[in-house]
Amino acid sequence: MKRTASILAFILICVSTLSAQDIIYKFDIRQDIDKAALKKVTMAMKEARDLDARYIIINLDTYGGAVDAADKIRTAIIKSDIPVIAFINPQAASAGALISIACDSIYMSKGSSIGAATVVNQEGKVMPDKYQSFMRGMMRTTAESHGKLERNGEQVWRRDPLLAQQMCDTANVLSFTQEEAIAHGYCEGKAESLSEVIEHLDTVDYILKEQKLSTLDNIILFLMSPVLQAIFLMLIIGGIYFELQSPGIGLPLGVAILGAILYFAPLYLGGLAQNWEIILFIVGIGLIMVEIFLIPGFGVAGISGIILTLGSLIFAMIDNNLFLFEGKINWELLLTPIAIVTVSCFAALCLSIYIAGKLYPKKAFNHIALRTELTENSGFVGVDTKISEFVGLQATVATALRPTGKVEIGEKLYEATLSVGMASKGEKVTVVKVEGGRLYCEKTTK
Repeated sequence: MKRTASILAFILICVSTLSAQDIIYKFDIRQDIDKAALKKVTMAMKEARDLDARYIIINLDTYGGAVDAADKIRTAIIKSDIPVIAFINPQAASAGALISIACDSIYMSKGSSIGAATVVNQEGKVMPDKYQSFMRGMMRTTAESHGKLERNGEQVWRRDPLLAQQMCDTANVLSFTQEEAIAHGYCEGKAESLSEVIEHLDTVDYILKEQKLSTLDNIILFLMSPVLQAIFLMLIIGGIYFELQSPGIGLPLGVAILGAILYFAPLYLGGLAQNWEIILFIVGIGLIMVEIFLIPGFGVAGISGIILTLGSLIFAMIDNNLFLFEGKINWELLLTPIAIVTVSCFAALCLSIYIAGKLYPKKAFNHIALRTELTENSGFVGVDTKISEFVGLQATVATALRPTGKVEIGEKLYEATLSVGMASKGEKVTVVKVEGGRLYCEKTTK
């Protein structure tokens, strides 16, 4: 009995000891800031909350990325009930600087830097000042979110908002080294490893938990790459175009369907695409098909189909929470998905037209341009030929004369008109007159 009581006491002591341990949750952002990085952060923050973690550490190394994704990440960090620590090892540039400043504490390794948050396009060119103004505002309010502290008897910002704003200056953009960041309050200390970061934290007995992504998670994050998303868009548009060039359930339609699945699936599983956006896409494609195959011309159905299709592709890339708040919508966050969809669709259409012209030189653009070859063998002749010499000759009807058609003389076809009645293919007629490059014939009497 005493032995049993001792065992139970030992178990209780072990359980209480384990329950007293702090959980430190760590995950990496060592990539461009995009939808995949946003999804990764969202998953990590949720798992840390489920584990009731004491601290979250971000192992950060990035040269920046999409502003909209960075904005959502920094908002999640600011609103987190769990203190978030950034371990910059070694770069936190542009969008990475915004994410770092949002964290409760920042630690930097030797040779690391933070700053250079000027907004540029994909070619590296500085964007107009309205974009810089938006980024400067985000940097200021992020720095201000950490409040003030008392220094030398007066209240000062813990992180100076004006210095954060200067990181977006297009003329003299600011970046801090490790020492400079510490001197200006943008770094709490030095660290060369994760264990050194943890030494600065208010914890002794802890369990380190790291984010472990499943194979499916890695596939989803990989497919959410902006480059791959653009390729999937090109597969959709190109597949539809080639299917119209060669009607029937075939390879082009299969490619388009595969492109749509690869495009929508990761966005849907990642929480960006919603059911209504997928339905919108299907309805849009259906209207385009109706316009092409059932309704002559191009009108309301076709235009509506194009608008719905492009709209669904764009909105699938946008977090719908962007519209679920009171106040002014930040339309700049919509520009990236609009640009990706527009440029990708235009490039796919141009490339498809070019390839179709090579593969189907006789079929491409038949509905736009006349491709009939006016050759002499097809019965098209000029008025300066010697057909006036055909008067009195016998010809064979090549196409039924009702009363106009074509006749064959000397293995060549000529436009002809039967003066009286009609003649079937194979019958014999006699040329009685030539006017305006046309033969006028009568049935040959036996």
